[in-house]
Amino acid sequence: MTTMTYWYEVDSAVGRLLLTAAPDGALTSLSVPGQKGGRSVQDGWRHDAGPFRAAVEQLDAYFAGESTGFRLPLRAEGTAFRERVWAALDEVPYGATTTYGEIAARIGASRPAVRAVGGAIGANPLLILRPCHRVIGADGSLTGYAGGLERKTRLLALEGAPLSRPVPLPATPR
Repeated sequence: MTTMTYWYEVDSAVGRLLLTAAPDGALTSLSVPGQKGGRSVQDGWRHDAGPFRAAVEQLDAYFAGESTGFRLPLRAEGTAFRERVWAALDEVPYGATTTYGEIAARIGASRPAVRAVGGAIGANPLLILRPCHRVIGADGSLTGYAGGLERKTRLLALEGAPLSRPVPLPATPR
């Protein structure tokens, strides 16, 4: 049995956004054109602004610098591991950054699992709403972003987040 998917597009400070929702109004994705793994409108989906009014209002407030978070029903389906990673993303505060290793530690994953954490973050279907743009490399580099590094840079700048972390200097031999 196929459930109805609702969709709506909106312009934003980082370009066009495609939102999808389940029949109960829970957002199932927010993606951008050209996004790696992003969604595109499918036959049978219903174009309707109604389920997205609150999301559009909150996104407008976020991009205007008037809001630092979202209070929306979200429903992203993934493996138990991905869902733990995505829940950890929700805990990264507005204007802050974290690293893949810190996310791995937060969910109790081993150090070798950092690559899997990166894969889960890259598969986040709710860009912006679930702030994967706040995750940077351990060396302070911006690393990848499914929505593109230009968007990641713009989102971090909007939030006033540090665009890199200070890189510790190597120990000097005595």
